[in-house]
Amino acid sequence: MKQKKAISKETFVLLLFIIIAFGYLSSKMGVGPMFNTIMKTAHDLLLSTVFFIMAIAVLAGAFSALLSEFGVVALINMIISPIMKPLYKLPGAASLGAITTYLSDNPAIISLSKDKGFIRYFKNYQVPVLCNLGTSFGMGLILSTFMISQGEGTEFVIPVIIGNIAAIIGSIVSVRIMMHYTKIYYNVTKEDIEKEKEDKKNELKFNEFREIREGSPLERGLDAILEGGKNGVEMGLEIIPGVLVICTMIMILTFGPSEVNNGIAVYKGLAYEGVELLPKIGSLLSPILKPLFGFRNASAIAFPITSLGSVGAALGLVTKFINEGLISGNEIAVFTAMGMCWSGYLSTHVGMMDSLGVRRLANKAIFSHTIGGLLAGISAHLLFVVSNL
Repeated sequence: MKQKKAISKETFVLLLFIIIAFGYLSSKMGVGPMFNTIMKTAHDLLLSTVFFIMAIAVLAGAFSALLSEFGVVALINMIISPIMKPLYKLPGAASLGAITTYLSDNPAIISLSKDKGFIRYFKNYQVPVLCNLGTSFGMGLILSTFMISQGEGTEFVIPVIIGNIAAIIGSIVSVRIMMHYTKIYYNVTKEDIEKEKEDKKNELKFNEFREIREGSPLERGLDAILEGGKNGVEMGLEIIPGVLVICTMIMILTFGPSEVNNGIAVYKGLAYEGVELLPKIGSLLSPILKPLFGFRNASAIAFPITSLGSVGAALGLVTKFINEGLISGNEIAVFTAMGMCWSGYLSTHVGMMDSLGVRRLANKAIFSHTIGGLLAGISAHLLFVVSNL
C-alpha cells in the first residue's frame, strides 16, 4: 500500500467538493429535507431493489452452476469457439471467459487468466485484452433477467435480446481497439501475426475434459445449486455499497421535488426527491442523445452514467424510471447493451489490468471500452428501430 502525507492538497480539494455539493443540495432542498431524503432513498433502495437483485443473483448463480456442472457450459463453449477467431482475433478458448463472466461478473476472467491450462492458448499481446472481453459480459445473466422481470409478460424479452446482441458488437469493438494497443506495447509485427497458427490439438484437449464434483448426479446437482446460490448471495452483498451510495446520489440528481406550488418547489424529505440536475444536463445533450440512443426522456442518461461505476447500482434506477413512465422498450435495449458492455468498468479496469501485470495499459483499456460501450448503445437503438419497422 502506498503512503502519502497525512494532510495534502487532495484533503482540501475533497473538503471543498463536499462543501459545494452539500451546499448546493441544501440550498435547493433545505438541510433537514436533504438528509431525510438521502436516508429514506437509501433505505428504500435496500429493501425494494438490492434484495430483489440479490434474489435474482441467487437464482441465476444456482442455475449457471448447474449448467456448468453437467457440461452445458462446455457445450456452449464448443459451439461458440469457432467464431472467436474471426470476430475477436482470439483463440477459441476465450469464449469460456465470455461465458464465465456472463454467468458471474467481470473479475471472473482474472481467475481464468491465472489458470495455466487456459492461458497457454494466448499470445502475450492477447492476454491484456481478456480484461475488455470479460468486462463486456459482466453480470450479463443477472442484468438480462432483471430487465425481463420489469416488463409485463414478454414485453421486454425482445429488447433484452437486442441488448445482448448489441453488447456483443460493443465487445468486438472494444477488444479489437485494445488489441491494436497491445500489439504496439509488445512490438508485434505483421510477420509475427502471419506466423501464428492455433494449436488445434491443444484446443481439442482443452475442450475434451471438465472438472466435476464428487458424488452421484443428484448430489452433484444439489451441491452445484447450493454453491451457485451462495455465490449469488455474495454478489448481492457486494453491490449494496454501490446501489446505496451511487444510486442515491444519482436519484437526488435526477428526480424533482414532491410538490410544486405556484412555481415554488416543496421538499418534504421523502424518498426519491431531488434537484433535477441530470435531466437539465440531458436536455442540453438531447440533440446528441436522441439520434444516438433514442432516449425519449433526458433522465435516462442516468443509467449509462451509473453503469460506468456499477451496473448493479444502475439497475436500481430502472424500476423507478418504468413507474414514472420515462422509459420503454428502446431504453431497455440500450440499457441492457450499455450496462452489460460497460458493467462498472471504471471501478474494475485498473485492478484487473494490474492483476494481468499490465497496469500501464489501463488507460488504453478504459479508452477502448468507452468506445465499445457507446457503440453498443447506438447499435441497440438502431437494432430496436429496425425490429419495429
